[in-house]
Amino acid sequence: MNVRRRHISALALTAVAALGFGTLTACSSDSAAAGDTGKFDVVASFYPMAFLAERIGGEHVHVTSLTQPGQEPHDLEISARQTAQLEESDAALYLKGLQPSVDEAIGQSPIATKIDAAELTALEEHGTEVGHGEEHGDEHGDEHAHEDEHGHDHDHEGGDPHIWLDPVKYAEVAEGVGKAFQKADPDHAADYRKNTATLVKDLEALDERFRTGLANRKTDVFVTTHAAFGYLAERYGLTEEAISGLDPDTEPSGARVKELQKIAKEDGVTTVFYETLVSDRTAKTLAGDTGLRTDVLDPVEGITDHSRGEDYFQVMEANLTALRTALGAR
Repeated sequence: MNVRRRHISALALTAVAALGFGTLTACSSDSAAAGDTGKFDVVASFYPMAFLAERIGGEHVHVTSLTQPGQEPHDLEISARQTAQLEESDAALYLKGLQPSVDEAIGQSPIATKIDAAELTALEEHGTEVGHGEEHGDEHGDEHAHEDEHGHDHDHEGGDPHIWLDPVKYAEVAEGVGKAFQKADPDHAADYRKNTATLVKDLEALDERFRTGLANRKTDVFVTTHAAFGYLAERYGLTEEAISGLDPDTEPSGARVKELQKIAKEDGVTTVFYETLVSDRTAKTLAGDTGLRTDVLDPVEGITDHSRGEDYFQVMEANLTALRTALGAR
């Protein structure tokens, strides 16, 4: 049975009649609509949240994602059907600050269990660069004055939301989600507790593989198109230099491109990383101008046929391999 039933609003009923009440991206094998699955129905904002819900909930949950595979999460606009689906769900799992339309829809929803991953770990400010100015003293100081132009866009006032790319922070979020599931669906609390512990151990092992895999490297600096890897860089003592800011659609300035060319030469950068859900045009242009190669560093915002793996762990392992090659790790 559904954990909690409620009367669906007139607005939601109208939306259902007009658009049909089907499943969004079904993250479990059950294809029934949220609110009618016989399970604990969780609506997740995008893949990293859906992955947590699946791993922690196991057989007791039915997970749907508001973001379709291959869709850039930052660009999501909530539809009337998705609003209706929220009305009939038992829980919403999201990351406030990443998708403004999701934040608004969940904020206005009567759903009782609202789990904001941003409240389950400490968010930090990461701009276009992470620590590079400190390492290089005043050498690039004037050139880095544009950081706020690129590093604090797309309404990320609460801090950098890309916490899932740091296995340690992602584990903290997992523990919080597990506790929320236990409270909302106490009949299956023991299983949620067990599944959470297993997931946290897996994330701790991933963290250790990153630590050892990146321990001996020729350079600390890597260049990306999208400033998504600030937490990962900080965790493992690296420096991310991003072409764009926290929003992958931000266009870099000419001054930023010239600065990156200089940084690449001085710091022994070999690779410009791009990602699967965003055009690689800017990365290839910069790489061509500087004689560098390109490769994928996936922010794991969604799994598609182009992803280097079928789930979070496989794609993160591929990211580790790519970083080891780019940084000259032994």
